[in-house]
Amino acid sequence: MVSRAATQKKGTILDKKLLRAAAIAAASSLALSSWAGVFSVTPVRIFMLPQDRAVAVTVTNEGDQELVMQADIYTWKQKADGSDDLQLSEDLILAPPILKIPAHGRQVVRLARLGAPPTGGQATYRMIMREVPEAHAADKKVQLQIALAFSLPVFITPRNAKRELECSVARAAPDAVTARCENRGNAYAQPRELALSSADGTKLAGAESAAYLLPGTRRAYEIKRASGAIPAGPAKLSVSFDDGTSRAFDVNVGD
Repeated sequence: MVSRAATQKKGTILDKKLLRAAAIAAASSLALSSWAGVFSVTPVRIFMLPQDRAVAVTVTNEGDQELVMQADIYTWKQKADGSDDLQLSEDLILAPPILKIPAHGRQVVRLARLGAPPTGGQATYRMIMREVPEAHAADKKVQLQIALAFSLPVFITPRNAKRELECSVARAAPDAVTARCENRGNAYAQPRELALSSADGTKLAGAESAAYLLPGTRRAYEIKRASGAIPAGPAKLSVSFDDGTSRAFDVNVGD
């Protein structure tokens, strides 16, 4: 059995690779007359307990020039359709809020909680770390400066907070169904894979996802079979989560 810690580490490594790849791709796609730094942040998802006053965050400058960064904290909510709603917050603070990191250097900063800890559901935030290219001296060879940014989720989770996902399916096409999932719990859910199987356990179709479902939100996922129609009748929808656990739902595929 794969441990929860090992699975979370695997998910964190995947998230970090995706974030680094996005930053590198953005930088490499710029014209030669442009300039952008490349940096990474560890961890890429920040988990805190209500009793935690602060956690450490490491920012690494992977470029050849000094990097100037600033961070803003937002409360992170989602509308019923799953779209994000961010509002500037003073519940958390990154110290120091402005970072100057030399080429190929790194700096450890602290994300500190200022407000009261949550007592009911999970508190969710986004920490957006932005490059500040205008902080560099003007360079005649540089005609355009592009600022890169990372948006990192922050979760403060009471012991009794948990997700509670409910899913159903509806026919979308002969070879596809739409899975509709709602998080009725008080902690986030992040489905990583959805698989539709027949009653005898034969896998029919699957889909991957990286989207979060915060409490009270719902999302629709298209699950399409690679070849042939999806038969009507009883089936199972298996949802695998970012923590390595999964849940199966008894569903019925219509004609």
